[in-house]
Amino acid sequence: MTHPFLDLPPLSAERFAAIEDRVARLLDTRQDVLITQGEALLPLEGAIRSAAGPGTVALNVITGPYGQTFGNWLRDAGATVHDLSVPFHTAVTAGQVREAFAEHPEIDFVSLVHAEAATGNTNPVAEIGEAVREQGALFYLDAVASVGAEPVLPDAWGVDLCVIGAQKAMGGPAGVSAISVSERAWARMAANPGAPRRSYLSLLDWKERWTDAGRTALPHAPAQLEMLALEACLERIEATGPEAVMARHRRAALATRAGAVALGGGLAPYVYAERDAAPVATTLRVPSGVAASELVARALESDPALPLAAGGGALTKEMIRVNHYGPDAAPDAVQGSLAALGAALAERGLPVDPAAARRAVEHTWR
Repeated sequence: MTHPFLDLPPLSAERFAAIEDRVARLLDTRQDVLITQGEALLPLEGAIRSAAGPGTVALNVITGPYGQTFGNWLRDAGATVHDLSVPFHTAVTAGQVREAFAEHPEIDFVSLVHAEAATGNTNPVAEIGEAVREQGALFYLDAVASVGAEPVLPDAWGVDLCVIGAQKAMGGPAGVSAISVSERAWARMAANPGAPRRSYLSLLDWKERWTDAGRTALPHAPAQLEMLALEACLERIEATGPEAVMARHRRAALATRAGAVALGGGLAPYVYAERDAAPVATTLRVPSGVAASELVARALESDPALPLAAGGGALTKEMIRVNHYGPDAAPDAVQGSLAALGAALAERGLPVDPAAARRAVEHTWR
């Protein structure tokens, strides 16, 4: 039997390189861009293990669960790590980063998550990048959730290692990712005797066998379907316009926040300040005595396709996530999510005003 996804002609090196170039244009970067054949955890871990080692002194900013993971990888690589943790309902500031530099002037590596979809906050990377440049440290950024929902500009912000994934705001596949790498970062990797080589985590292998070799022969068989899906989502963003895609995500976040407040029932934005709230997902705090996981499960009974999830780990009891990214950055997804949550809260006898929530969403979305 046949299928349009089967028996496709092999993906050429030329086409693979052209997709990398489209990613570079999306990021407005002149740095090398590598498309990595796996979910974004692949380049995220590969970049840390390639650029950090026993001589590295790292400032690891923690504004959510991924920051905690990066600290673990840095320590595993032998780096000395200074964690800068802030409450998950807020964002880190450039001032706090500068204070950490003043306390530890030997810091030469900074790891940061741009937007934490898991906690709904976003960090001011442009301002933090300025502070990192003053320090002269290598700057590593996880922009997996933010790309497509807000600007991601490695060159303008002085980011040396910028990892993106297509599965959230870009509306693309989860099985392929990309990283932009500055010349400073390549030099740091080349000087690191512990950098992975002959390994799936090795960025240096890709550089030598692909980028430096003129991008004429792929080192191994590409993930063809994922690459074609990535190409399609890049085409869609280019056709719509990146600014329009980002504006749609921002409206979705503002509308969800306003609608939840108008709905009542004890729901409240988990991220206190609007300026710290990520456009890719809105997190909500549930009222006392209500378990977020149970509320979400009841809401999803009405429509399992709604972009709702309970917080992970310790947040499963207190936080709801409205994942309004990609195709769900749309009025219907926001309205449907709030209506389902309102119905679930009403079943528990909590006072809600679904009509006020609808009006708030409509007013904000204009």
